[in-house]
Formats: sequence, structure tokens, C-alpha cells
Amino acid sequence: MTEPSDPFLELNGISKTYPGVVALNDVSLHVGRGEIVGLIGENGAGKSTLMKVLGGVIAPSAGTIKVDGREHAALTVNDAIKSGIAFVHQELNLFDNLDVAGNVFIGREPLKGGPLKLIDKKKLHDQVQPLLDKLGVDFSPDTPVADLSLAQRQLLEIAKALSLDARLVIMDEPTSSLTLTETERLLNVINDLRRDGVSIIFISHRLNEVKACVDRVVVLRDGRMVGALDREQVRPEAMIRLMIGRDLKSLYIPPRSAPGAPALELTKFRTTTFPHHPVSLTLRRGEILGLAGLVGAGRTELARAVFGIDSPAGGSLKIDGQSVTIDSPRTAIAHGLYLVPEDRKQAGLHLDFSLTENISLPDLKSYAPGMLINAAAEAKNAEAQKQRLNIKAFDVATGAGTLSGGNQQKIVLAKWLSMKPSILIFDEPTRGIDVGAKSEIYQLMRNLADAEVAVLMISSDMEEVIGVSDRMAVMHEGAISGFLERDQFSEHNVLQLAVGKHLD
Repeated sequence: MTEPSDPFLELNGISKTYPGVVALNDVSLHVGRGEIVGLIGENGAGKSTLMKVLGGVIAPSAGTIKVDGREHAALTVNDAIKSGIAFVHQELNLFDNLDVAGNVFIGREPLKGGPLKLIDKKKLHDQVQPLLDKLGVDFSPDTPVADLSLAQRQLLEIAKALSLDARLVIMDEPTSSLTLTETERLLNVINDLRRDGVSIIFISHRLNEVKACVDRVVVLRDGRMVGALDREQVRPEAMIRLMIGRDLKSLYIPPRSAPGAPALELTKFRTTTFPHHPVSLTLRRGEILGLAGLVGAGRTELARAVFGIDSPAGGSLKIDGQSVTIDSPRTAIAHGLYLVPEDRKQAGLHLDFSLTENISLPDLKSYAPGMLINAAAEAKNAEAQKQRLNIKAFDVATGAGTLSGGNQQKIVLAKWLSMKPSILIFDEPTRGIDVGAKSEIYQLMRNLADAEVAVLMISSDMEEVIGVSDRMAVMHEGAISGFLERDQFSEHNVLQLAVGKHLD
């Protein structure tokens, strides 16, 4: 593997440890001037931690960072910016109350003369317009950010990075929200930046896009740099081979009986994020159907539309063979269809509420036969769920925000279990929780399936989705790219489908 002869960036022996966890282990990465390096790996491989080290968000536990010949034990955020390092984040960092120009140059606005130091809006807009022209966007500097689509916001993030006159741009899943046309335009912009001498680290699960634009690829797995590919070696098959490499622990608990009748049927069901990619699938009673896919594949968007948070763009939905229109979460709940959301803190819990209040909140009418809530009945049910799920809290009056992530996840589960679910969608059920809590949740999912509940599990954890599912559907860019029966499960097969390729 050839390293650049004139590197702009050198990461040497970078390690990062947390109590009980080695996030990065002796990682070295060099990026040449005007070079595009693809950084790939499965979710949890250490890519985000490495980029946080480079961006000055966290300090490494060991190793050195050299930028443009200057060596640092660690960078601060200000050091990174001054060194010409800019980020295009997957998680959008925009202000809805400002317009496009205000977001691009926030904190760096050109000012008019005089004692009031007012922003020179004309000059500001004149500086932003060339950036928007370069990206070929269909919005203007004075467009309110609140009016932009998700894809437009992603392009705005890229304009922010370009406005810094960066010498190294780190792009973290920059195409995850873009259409094919917008993606093609971005890849052209990346090539223009390379010709201008700008270095780029391109992080993406879309391996065909990686192949299309990078000079070489480096691969992280379990916090280690495990391989690299020169330009002529960069092919999806070779990248997948390097991304795979660990043995899976035995997580699978076989069902007590064969799956039953269809509980949930989607026919040409479409989301507003992927309106031209219909999804058809059947979830049966007594099974755990894993829904796999890479970041941006549309799994969470599908769950939100099925649960009624977002309106579908078309198609039909049946529950127990009957056509149903789910126009709100209230309607979904009335049909016994519940969602354990991806972001439990933002969408699944009231952190200032107690266990009791969180557990009873979706079904208050059951605890209020008259005008007043029966507090004793609330507490009794909460205590029963606390014991059932082994929620580690002093008592049911404890605030949810004081508990660990695993126990918070159990509270989200407890509120739905109190209502006797018929269909339960888990979106990233064990994200950010410890191994012990994971095992308990896997056992709970199997117990639910054995009790004829239909379970749909969305997971980005390859070990989890392979180890827990009875059957699997894999999504790619908003559509189901294939189904796998248990005897077909392998990381290779999942990744092949997840990047839009047919099985070998």
C-alpha cells in the first residue's frame, strides 16, 4: 500500500480508550495534498471516534497528529479550524431560524462600518452565492433553512465547509440524503476540490460511490486499521472482504413454534424520503424479522411512516389481513402497533418524568376511570414492569433521566408491554447499552415472539441482526434489496444486499 510522499495529514499510532472500552487501537493514517482517501468500516468500527480526534472534539489517549508538518499531541476544535480542517457532518448542525447565508457564515459574518457593527447582508449573500452555484443547488442565500428539505440541508452543510477555504474536508456520509443527480453533482465537486489541491477524507457506506471518487481506501474494524486498497484494487467485493472479519457470538434463540399468520403487510408502501422506491414485506406472528441496511437506507423512515409519525407517499398497509390507514401514532396504538424509537431520549421518554409517569403516559385512560388518575394503579403497574424487566432503579418514583441507557430503554419497552402489543417495531433496540442489558432485551424479544407478537427489529449492528433474527429483509436506498432466510445469513450476504448488489 503506497503512502503519499507529501502528506498534509499524518495520524500516527492513535489510540482512544474509555473505561472498559478500546475505541481506537494504534491507528495510523496519512492523507496527501489533493488526495481523496476513502475511510470505510461497519457501524461501530471507530470511524466517528477517529474523526472526533482529528476535529479536536476528543483527545487521543496515545499517538500524535501532524498537520502540514506541525506535530500535535492533540488538537482543539480551534486548532483544527485554523489548520484548514473542515467537516461535513452526517448529523446536520443548522439553525432553522436563520437563512442559508446566515448558516454558512455564522460567527464570521461581514460587518458594515460604524459603531453598531451591523451585518452587511448584501456582502454576505454575495459571498455565499458562488458556493451555491458550485454545488448546483436550487435555493438562494436568503432562503429560510426551515423551508429546506433534508437533501437541501445536506448540501448546505457542504457549502459551510467550502466557505472555510479548507485544505482538508472530512465528508461523513455526505450523500446519505441526496438524490442520484445531487450525488453526481457532489462527486464532481469533490473532483474539483482535488484539482485545487484540497485533501478529502470520504466516509461512506455506499461503496460504489467510494469506488467512483477515491484514490485509495483504508478500512477500520473494531477500532483497528485492518487493511488498505490502492486505486486499482478498490472494488465493492474487496472492500466488503476487508470490512468483514470477526466471528459472531451465538445470540440466536430459536422460536418455540413456526411463525403464524401475517400480522403486518406492506404493499408498494412508500415514504416521502424515497417516494419512488416502494416497499413490500410481510411480518408474521411469532417471528422476529430483522431489517438491515446501511446508514441512510430508509429503515427509520419506513418505521416512522408505518407508525403514523410521517405520512406515507403511497401504497397500502394491512393488519391481520384488514386494510388500515395509519394517519397518526394514536391510530397505530389503537391497532396494537407500537414503535420503540431509535432515539429514546428525544422520542421515547420524558426524562424529567418518573418511571411511573413514563410507563402510564400512552394509556392514561386506563388509569383514570373518572376524572382523576388512580395513582395507586399507576404505581402498581409500574412496579410490576420494573420487576418484569429488571429495571435497576431505587423505586418507581425515580426520574427516568437519572438512569443508565439500558434502563431507560427498558422503560420505553415497559410502557408498550403494559398495553399488550400485537406488533412491535424496535428501531436500534440496544444502541448505547451494556452487554448485560442487551442479552435481557434479546430474551424479551424472543418471549414476545413466542407469545404470538410480531416483532420487526431494525438494527445497524451486524452481529445483532444476524444473531437475533428469524428472517431478514435488507434495505438499500429506500427499497428492499432482498430477503434472507436463516440458512442464508452471513455478513457477506447482508453487505452485498445493503450496497445494492445481487447475492453471489
